[in-house]
Amino acid sequence: MTATQLLVVIAVLLIVAAVVEYALHQRALARIRIRVHVNGTRGKSSVTRLIAAGLRESGIVTCAKTTGTLARMILPNGHEVPVFRPAGANVIEQKRIVATAVAHGAEALIIECMALQPELQAVSEFKLLRATHAVITNARPDHLDVMGPTAADVARALSGMIPPRARLFTAEQAELAVIERAAEDRSCQLHAVGKGAVAAIDEATLSGFSYTEHADNVALALAVCEALGVERGVALSGMQKSRPDPGALTRHALDYFGRKIVFYNAFAANDPISTRQLWELAIRRTPGVSKRIAVFNCRSDRTDRSLLLGREFGAWSPADHVVLIGTGTYLFARAATRAGFDGNRLVFAEALDVHEIFERIIGLVEHSALIMGMGNIGGHGLSLVRHFKNRAQPEGSEP
Repeated sequence: MTATQLLVVIAVLLIVAAVVEYALHQRALARIRIRVHVNGTRGKSSVTRLIAAGLRESGIVTCAKTTGTLARMILPNGHEVPVFRPAGANVIEQKRIVATAVAHGAEALIIECMALQPELQAVSEFKLLRATHAVITNARPDHLDVMGPTAADVARALSGMIPPRARLFTAEQAELAVIERAAEDRSCQLHAVGKGAVAAIDEATLSGFSYTEHADNVALALAVCEALGVERGVALSGMQKSRPDPGALTRHALDYFGRKIVFYNAFAANDPISTRQLWELAIRRTPGVSKRIAVFNCRSDRTDRSLLLGREFGAWSPADHVVLIGTGTYLFARAATRAGFDGNRLVFAEALDVHEIFERIIGLVEHSALIMGMGNIGGHGLSLVRHFKNRAQPEGSEP
């Protein structure tokens, strides 16, 4: 056999193997009757977990997979296992998730979209998941270098994963028209969760969660569960028992050598709209402190995020200090000062390790403080959260 003939044989074998593998994957998908593909700018991981918890509570055998702060596979008993990534994150890993769900006899699979590039979002849906139900939580200005430059462009990019002839749920308001047109183009039935449904999720309902959950996430997840035949009270009961994503907004109260501190983990909020909402929420819930300290974890590979947050921050309720950690902090600083923010209130901690960052922040507190981490959960973000959490008072006590 000549070298050319050998190459032809190898090529044919590879093509045959790919066709067989694809056919087996499609066969596996067909064994899962409910497949929910969750996309959006903010809240994907939370909504994925909420829907899965609501379905589990009703007795539906459910698996879920999140790719937010930490990639996790959630099994039918609620147990979580890390997603093994020997070569880094890749949309092809969704095949392994489907196979695992089938192995556990799952009737439902709730899976977070892990693609950013619009073309990959479409591939994820049309080739890997073929959802029966889809979710777009919202469309906000983030990852503008990939999906921008405007929020309308983000909505168009996210709409790439809308499945044909299925059902789509969204809580997006501002760019709803973009999503409507995309759903109509694919003959997908759109269910828009409006302001009234969100307002119906009152403080009494939200207080049933062990962490700070958002009304629009709960309303959206409830809409999906009810469409799948789960009674609202049953679904809500399961959601309130659910374990939050590590990136969910959490509050940790400390009495650190006489200094009363409340730390909020909002590192996973990285678009300016969501981040501002959480900052203002924390201020309302933590009155009377002597200092407000914003901690922004920057990433040099997310320059658009740093620039957007820097430009917008000056219009928020003011902070006494802004501590900059991570990489590329000068981008945030330059954008903030050009927007009129007082550069004397910036504290640069880019070159410090997490222990030194913690000490630098604590050193700014004289009596009491509200401290909030924002920007990015990766790098020092999650480690800093653990620093505050490990020094927090027992649940239910006040600083």
